[in-house]
Amino acid sequence: MELIDAKTILSGYSDGSHWFGNNYNMNIYKGCCHGCIYCDSRSECYRVEDFDRVRAKRDALALIARELRSKRRRGVVGTGAMSDPYNPYESEHRLTRGALELIDAAGFGASIVTKSDLVIRDIDVLSAIAGHSPALVCITITTTDDSLCGLLEPHAPSATRRLAALRELSSHGICAGILMMPLLPFIEDNPDNVVSIVRAAAEAGARFVFPSFGVTLRQNQRKWFFDRLDERFPALRQRYVSQFGDAYHCPSPAARQLSKVFTAECNRLGIMHRMPEIIEASRRPYTRVQLSLFDSGPGAR
Repeated sequence: MELIDAKTILSGYSDGSHWFGNNYNMNIYKGCCHGCIYCDSRSECYRVEDFDRVRAKRDALALIARELRSKRRRGVVGTGAMSDPYNPYESEHRLTRGALELIDAAGFGASIVTKSDLVIRDIDVLSAIAGHSPALVCITITTTDDSLCGLLEPHAPSATRRLAALRELSSHGICAGILMMPLLPFIEDNPDNVVSIVRAAAEAGARFVFPSFGVTLRQNQRKWFFDRLDERFPALRQRYVSQFGDAYHCPSPAARQLSKVFTAECNRLGIMHRMPEIIEASRRPYTRVQLSLFDSGPGAR
């Protein structure tokens, strides 16, 4: 696997009130080989050339160890925003696992977004982190239909495998759930699909499902998406153009109905679905004294 130079890997501190309680963001890998037809990370603004080729940042673990030591505030380190931290190369190179071990040793929390069942390999490290800090795993699932999943996310593990991973994480007490986004208009935005995902989440012991009823499209990502539609869903390109034009945010025309169906099913099954309650639940096991550690890091004065 190709290595690329990087001066830094961890982002600066944020208050953690918006996205799964993350205070820092971490991307060890650049690019992704899942081939998802809708991936926003293909957008030109992110400047990731040859997006389907996975590269790793040189001396990543040494950089992360140094940056963790330098942080004046402990907090939750999120990963998976730009590329999947559990791409196939991770099984050999173990950089994500190494980073989690460093996060644990430094007394930080962790938040992971992935489409891979490889995450269950690291249940031991996640459990260790959960002993002192928030530890969340979000598994992206936008359909429970493996055939449709193969068309939309051709090189990612099947939805069935992801649900099995969710069940394994939940059985070990990890705060885990489903990231139900994007729900592609005219493909996945129907009540049967939404209800199927929520029920599958409940059966797997998920704590939460966080949704988005639509998709975002911009720049070269839009062209990639439309080309894939032409290959796999003929005639849908024109429907998207007619409905959304060149808009960035493309909400499902059925979003309001789907939100009602989704909320009712989550409430019926006791599944969290609002970001503030998910963040609060991830922090709840820790006493005020423990969480006060997040106000300062080893170098605080």
